[in-house]
Amino acid sequence: MAEEKTVVTFQGNPLTLVGDQVKAGDTAPDVEVLANDLTPVRLSSFRGKVCVICSVPSLDTPVCDTQTRKFNEQAASLGDDVVVLTISMDLPFAQQRWCGSANAEYVQTLSDHRKADFGNAFGVLIKELRLLGRAVFVVDKEGVIRYIQIVDELTDEPDYEAALKAVKEIEK
Repeated sequence: MAEEKTVVTFQGNPLTLVGDQVKAGDTAPDVEVLANDLTPVRLSSFRGKVCVICSVPSLDTPVCDTQTRKFNEQAASLGDDVVVLTISMDLPFAQQRWCGSANAEYVQTLSDHRKADFGNAFGVLIKELRLLGRAVFVVDKEGVIRYIQIVDELTDEPDYEAALKAVKEIEK
């Protein structure tokens, strides 16, 4: 398994990302994560839709909360052909609680806590913390990754406009 040192930092301290980092143009790995009701969900089940896949360290942190709320707001206007997923290592029960308190009805939260398949397959698993790095992947209807942003500093928000621009480019 590949390791990338200092790809991301937390408060300036370097962290190690493990897994096989995907690139734009790659087919998105078909991993299994858990829905809030503990049912397994494969990423391939979203084929036929443009997917905005956000990975966050934990929904119970301010930046992850803000990021997921902002993408939830945007998802409302993106149409039925776009799905926004937020994947974290949080337990499904915690994700469900967060969604209820945040009134997040347009973003779907999924948990990678069981096997870290998503983190390893996309190259965003933080070795030292067993959390996911903050990243945004935009995947087209055929399952091809068209946009990737791995946020350098975990306490920074992603570039929302760039991700949404990538979605609009795909929909043309």
